[in-house]
Amino acid sequence: MKAALVPVERIERQILLIRGQKVLLDSQLAELYGVATGNLVRAMKRNIERFPEDFMFQLCREEFADLKCHFGTSSEWGGRRYPPYAFTEHGVAMLSSVLKYDGQFKAVFDAIRALMDPSDAKEQKGKIGYLSEGK
Repeated sequence: MKAALVPVERIERQILLIRGQKVLLDSQLAELYGVATGNLVRAMKRNIERFPEDFMFQLCREEFADLKCHFGTSSEWGGRRYPPYAFTEHGVAMLSSVLKYDGQFKAVFDAIRALMDPSDAKEQKGKIGYLSEGK
């Protein structure tokens, strides 16, 4: 079996619970896919009809402020002019399609799919959560 390109633990640490859904942020996915965040967002916007609300949503300013407080100020958040987009499992799959990375990132997507299983997301409490401590 081929080794994953990105360790599953690294992906697991990046999964957040926002609005009762397990999500990955645009900047995190851009890093995993090896593209600039702006390029990832542009690809999504060019194909916006393929990203319904249950695939992707943009954080409101309050959620973004909470996120920055939760994780502390870092260079990752410093230069953003807009709140990040959050992608569910289905949104991650669609990004793979619009970025044309299906085969290259199959191991990454499989790991994300397993970690983002929505079956236990509704049991979690709070608007924004950090899920590195188990599921």
